Amino acid sequence: MLNNGTLLLVGCGKMGGAMLQGWLDRGLEGTQVTIVDPSAKAPYMQPFVDKGVQAVEALEDLDGAFKPDYILFAVKPQMIDATITSYQSYAKQGAVFLSVIAGKKISFFEDNLGSDAAVVRTMPNTPAAVSRGMTVLYANKNVSQAQADICEGLMAAVGETAWLDAENQIDAVTGVSGSGPAYIFYLAECLAQAGVDAGLPKELAQKLADTTVSGAGELLRLSDDNPSQLRVNVTSPNGTTQAALEVLMADDGLQPVMSKAVAAAAKRSKELS
Repeated sequence: MLNNGTLLLVGCGKMGGAMLQGWLDRGLEGTQVTIVDPSAKAPYMQPFVDKGVQAVEALEDLDGAFKPDYILFAVKPQMIDATITSYQSYAKQGAVFLSVIAGKKISFFEDNLGSDAAVVRTMPNTPAAVSRGMTVLYANKNVSQAQADICEGLMAAVGETAWLDAENQIDAVTGVSGSGPAYIFYLAECLAQAGVDAGLPKELAQKLADTTVSGAGELLRLSDDNPSQLRVNVTSPNGTTQAALEVLMADDGLQPVMSKAVAAAAKRSKELS
């Protein structure tokens, strides 16, 4: 995965931890990874340490001769603001920087690490925590094809990947896949409440909704058919599903609401960055 290179993981919370577990599960040697995280000595870090991963609480705790080939930032935006310049020496040594930090553009890293820094900006989503994420990537001109391939391989450890043609597309991606899991969770909430409104016990309605949403998602993943065809497959003429879809697919139904929601998320993403 790293071609025997080394990686410095800055931040090992939910996202960073999920990625690290994905790498280890795919055969990456723990000795190739070093973690910098204030919680380096926490009990939840021990399984990683047991597999050979080195974990330190601060960058200053690393050996002065340490030279990572890749550095992945998986911390909160406010944390990177205070520490980014500490990594300038690694940029001069030729390290490639990956970021999963929302709202931080390529220009932020170039301004703080140097215009020659090799930077890959990524936008994963929360299903990465169960290795079912969707991550898009965008690299600056300093990243070679070989380096880009390795970066994609690292992100593929937690799900599917795709490259963007332009960095500003990340705002739209945020509206679709970045924030998208929340829309699906809300759909499950609404479907359960609709079941309650129709006379079902709350616990049963929630179980029906949760299982239906997750099951339909798995069917979509495994099927060769596209969503439209899958919808047609379960819609009998003049049946119950058609009656419901006539409401959802009306001019004032789900599509215009979803388009408005994605546009709002994309607009806010642009404002934040």
